[in-house]
Amino acid sequence: MSKSRSGNFFEDFKPGQVLRHGVPRTLGEGDRSLYIGLTGSRSALNTAATTAVALGLRSAPMEDLLVFNVVFGKTVPELSLNAVANLGYADARFLQPVYAGDTLTVTSEVLATKENSNGKNGVVYVRSTATNQAGEAVLTYVRWVMVHKRQTDGVAAQATPMPPLPTHVDPSRLVVPEFTQTRYVTGVTGFDDLWEDYAVGERIDHVGSMTVNDSDHSIAARLYQNTAKAHFDAHLMAQSPAGQRLVYGGHVISLCRSLAYDGLENCLGMLALNGGSHVAPVFAGDTLSCVTQVVDTYALAGEVGALRLRTIGAKNIGTAGAIALPEPGVPKPRFPSEVVLDLDYTVAIPKKQP
Repeated sequence: MSKSRSGNFFEDFKPGQVLRHGVPRTLGEGDRSLYIGLTGSRSALNTAATTAVALGLRSAPMEDLLVFNVVFGKTVPELSLNAVANLGYADARFLQPVYAGDTLTVTSEVLATKENSNGKNGVVYVRSTATNQAGEAVLTYVRWVMVHKRQTDGVAAQATPMPPLPTHVDPSRLVVPEFTQTRYVTGVTGFDDLWEDYAVGERIDHVGSMTVNDSDHSIAARLYQNTAKAHFDAHLMAQSPAGQRLVYGGHVISLCRSLAYDGLENCLGMLALNGGSHVAPVFAGDTLSCVTQVVDTYALAGEVGALRLRTIGAKNIGTAGAIALPEPGVPKPRFPSEVVLDLDYTVAIPKKQP
């Protein structure tokens, strides 16, 4: 039985512990194509190498959320194989583009742990960092996950304080690729909305909706090598409070980001994921729609600016117009039961006037 891989339970995590996740992953054009097939992404920068080269990059980079989900998947065997649920993200920064042929390696540091009052599980806070084959960091983020305890009748673990996390990634910490001739993208997308055209508080109702297919969310989790039992083991999950397998939250984020293309066509990629939470579970057969609000605008140096956005995703609610936005400044609003995702992120977008 010594070779049985049962994963880590809550008791196994200690602050300061560093976990080196196995099996580096080389990303290729097949990963890009499959990601488009699973999400319907239409990102101009990531879809055509000719567009990326015209904007100053050496080729089309991989989708930012494809990279995020692959990195996340690398961490699952050690961090969340025995998870109850992934709860949220913060302080994520995309540090440089990832291209086809790049190989990613991931490590995580445990920041804090806190046992829940029910004595059955606890929350583990970690920072994960991905590096490429040259040892250069390409992505770093914090996430917190609720993990089952191995023994529910043991002595309660002492809580360790969580270091304070920023409410958002400050513009001074954003890393922007060296874009040039960025207004070229409007001729590719057919839309002229640039940084100056977006106002703080503006609401964008995205017209599309997408039903989550059972096969698609299973393939997505396998694409990311996410082995969490909650996404694969129907027998186990039939006995859980959910009663069925959960759709991996990263797939929900990717679907909502793809739906949010409409109205944000000229975005040049995600620079930061300021924070996010999976408000409610998503199951196969649910239909997603989303709305985005402009939280802030940043006049960065050079040809591009940045938009801080908040996308709210909901299920089985019809069009995005039916989704109510939370009040500004409320960090943990009470959402109706249909809301499944609250995502705060920052994107790059060309300026009209550099």
